[in-house]
Amino acid sequence: MLQHLKGFLLAAAGALVLLVGFNAKAQTFAIVLRDETPLRPTPGASAPAGAVLWQGETLEVRGERLDYLQVWDYARERGGFVRAATLKRLTLDEDEAPELLAVLRLMRDMPGAEALGIGIAAAYIEAAPPADLNGADGVEALEAMGAMAERLARAAMGTRLRNAAAISAHLDVVARYGVRFVAVETNGRLRLCYDGEAYRKILVLHATEEQRARAMLALSDPACTKPELTLAKMLERVDEIRLPGYLRNRILMRRASLWSSLAYQRARRQEKGGEDAPAAAERALKALAAVDPGELAEIDRRAYAEVRVRVAASRVALARRVDEQKLHIVAAASDAGQTCIALQDAKRAELARRCTYDLVWPASAVANREGTALALAVQPVDGWRELWLFHKQNAGWSLRILPPAVTTSAASPGVGTAEFAGWAPGRIRVAREAMIDGRVRKNVQLVKLATDRRLRSAALD
Repeated sequence: MLQHLKGFLLAAAGALVLLVGFNAKAQTFAIVLRDETPLRPTPGASAPAGAVLWQGETLEVRGERLDYLQVWDYARERGGFVRAATLKRLTLDEDEAPELLAVLRLMRDMPGAEALGIGIAAAYIEAAPPADLNGADGVEALEAMGAMAERLARAAMGTRLRNAAAISAHLDVVARYGVRFVAVETNGRLRLCYDGEAYRKILVLHATEEQRARAMLALSDPACTKPELTLAKMLERVDEIRLPGYLRNRILMRRASLWSSLAYQRARRQEKGGEDAPAAAERALKALAAVDPGELAEIDRRAYAEVRVRVAASRVALARRVDEQKLHIVAAASDAGQTCIALQDAKRAELARRCTYDLVWPASAVANREGTALALAVQPVDGWRELWLFHKQNAGWSLRILPPAVTTSAASPGVGTAEFAGWAPGRIRVAREAMIDGRVRKNVQLVKLATDRRLRSAALD
């Protein structure tokens, strides 16, 4: 079982692909310590470089001459000489495992050394005995690999032109160890993300509750993962009571964010008539209510503010239809995939109609006492809820869209809610809350029912 587990870990970490085909324990290896290390045909600085090596690459050592090591590069299928000071020799036996783990602990949080750190982690997994890989040390190595892979992906997204060659080379180096990245499209933009394989392996090993929690947070990162029921259920299995306060808050916030997104998705798909959307919204509210603001780490305060707004946007799933109004909404699906909204009076006579691809919440409709206006919650995207205002004018009925905030990007409006807060003579009270420049802005406005040029409007059919 333990031998099988070691193979399981090696597959997860991709440990030392170059070892395939010969006995690793009978060989001596070296890992490259510096970027742009020359591989020369002869031992001497005057010899031309036959290839350029990058940190983290592993070579087989076949000899030594002067202050150079004679090596064989399996990736390029060529040999040569490399200055010994730019390499660290590896025996990959069990006696070397503690030293490799100590180096890995040091390198885990060193920006710019991710490729080298992942190479050290792979070497440790190859050298360590199965009992250690099945225990805390093996989990620690996998967690370090995941953290460094995530940081390398972030560096690749933010790299400048002068660093592009190095980042590209580092991505190629870690790919030889089985570390994979995926391109994820979010709001029309591509983002490079680590595929999370090391974290998934942690979840089936004898990890501590804190290690499992950190792995789940990494696997459910909203920047790289689409919200799905499987992730939400996995987060539910984390026992947050046994976690430190700051980590417990992170788990609860991630749960709240996932369930609020699932409420939106379920209403979109109208699963079982949409009856599961309120249950997801309830879970989101429950998770958010359990967050202890006094235990929030400073770096989590922005995330907490965003989650609060996101959960507020999903709270509309709990709305109950108001009966006996002079106006009401009937929503039906069209052949074009849109939702068509029919505004009707008490006698079921149609007053106006509007079709949209946005998510409509019919139960949120609230009419004023005079029967001349109706407010309706509509969500164009997850986390962004607008208030649609139907209003009777001399020329007929008009529709005005009241957003949470004015945005410059139609593709990615952000996170926010515009919520009905009451009627006043000739006016509607609107409570707005939106994340702008990293801060939540709130306000309550009295908006005239008459056309206001500052507000976005749309003509009705």
